[in-house]
Parts: sequence; structure tokens; C-alpha cells
Amino acid sequence: MDFRNDGIPEFKRLPYDVYFRHQELEPARWVTHSHPWGQLNYVARGTLNLEVGGKKFLSPPQYAVWIPPLFEHASWNNVKVTYRTVYIDHDLCEILPRKPCALEVPPILKAILDEFARIDVRRPQTLEQMRLSAVVIDQIQSAAPINGYLPFASTNTLQEILEYAKLNVRRAQTTEAVAVMFNMTARTLERRCRSELGLGFGAWRQRLRFTMALEALSAGRTIQQISYDLGYSSPSAFIAMFRRVSGQTPEQYRRDR
Repeated sequence: MDFRNDGIPEFKRLPYDVYFRHQELEPARWVTHSHPWGQLNYVARGTLNLEVGGKKFLSPPQYAVWIPPLFEHASWNNVKVTYRTVYIDHDLCEILPRKPCALEVPPILKAILDEFARIDVRRPQTLEQMRLSAVVIDQIQSAAPINGYLPFASTNTLQEILEYAKLNVRRAQTTEAVAVMFNMTARTLERRCRSELGLGFGAWRQRLRFTMALEALSAGRTIQQISYDLGYSSPSAFIAMFRRVSGQTPEQYRRDR
């Protein structure tokens, strides 16, 4: 996948306190960069992967990813995405989250971003557009955070274990079995996960399967294919997991998105 930097603004200051971008992105990986303003990343269709501040986020249409000013970040998409982003002046970010996070997308925020994309608003020009831009700030400030990201390990040992788990997601292995492969006990593996990731190994693997499922659904794979790829004993077991995490079935998610 090619690295790209086209589309990343080169201006040193925003032309307006709230600046909007919208475009269709073909599969690509975007170079690591940072800027002095905050950024809300949202995709109306598809899924976008982001690395921000040592955390990995997957941004499907159900939530956005907030990046505070000056945080280095990179992103990539394996499928075509309909992209929306909002750049927010550093001073306005004082009332917004101080750390990168995933946020729910309230219906009002989604409607404004879709409408601005439809009429190609980048810098608000009319009084109505300026008022709606202020609503965007309010909506981001009040959006509920989602702890759905896949955190990175801070040590090579644990990151190697996580990479193994990702490559072997189809295999039904217990925590004990994986720990033994890396010459440690299950208790040690759990302790390292909670220390470095903030959650246990089993919970991390469930997040992994869920984020991989979101991307597979966006790519058009069938429920049967996805359940097999992720190592579930049956499609019904996969559907039960997806409903438990997201509150809806995979087909409902695909239809809504």
C-alpha cells in the first residue's frame, strides 16, 4: 500500500476557526504527521484505521476519532471510505478532550457533516454555516467517549504476543496456551496486559475480533465468511458477540451504515 501525503493541508494556520474537509479515499496509508489544531476524523462509509499517541483506533461510521493538537498520527484504509474531518483551532480545543479518544457521533453532528460535504463547505461563509460550525463544537464536546480502540503494548515481548494473536485469530487458543508459547504463565500474561494495555488478554482479543469484523463487513464479506475467518464455531456465535458489543446484529449494522 502506497504512503501518501496529498490532501493533508499545508497551511500553518487554519483559514477559519473551524475548517471542514470531505473526500472519497481510495485504499492507502497516510504519512505520520501532526499539526497545531485539533482534528475530528469520521467516515460516513467504510472504516479508517488510525495510530495516535501509541493507541490504535478503528473508525467505522458509528463513531469518530478525536485527535488533540500536536499529537502525531497516521492513518490507513484497506477499503474505499467516504471521509469527513473537522479541523478546530487550538484555542477552541481548550474545552474538548485533551487526549485522543473515540467518540459517538450524535445524529446532529452527522447531519451537519453530511450536509457540508454535500454542498462542499470547507470554510463557513454564511451566518447559518457559522452557527452550524459552533454546533459542531458543542456536539464534539458533549459526545460520549467509546473505549473501543486497540491499545499498543509498550514492550516488544507483549507486542509480539499481540501480533501472534492477530495472525492466529482463527485459532481457538486459551490464554494459558498462548502464554506457554511465550514461556510465561497465564497470570503473568494477564498482569502484563492489564499493566500495558489497561485490559485483559481475553478482552483485547474480543476487541480485535470486533474491529476486524467491522472492516470485513465494510468490505462486503458474508457473515459466514467473517465468522470462519475470526475463529467462531458458528455464524450464530459470531452474531451473538457482535450484538453483545454493538447492540445490533452484523446485518443491521451493515444495513444502517
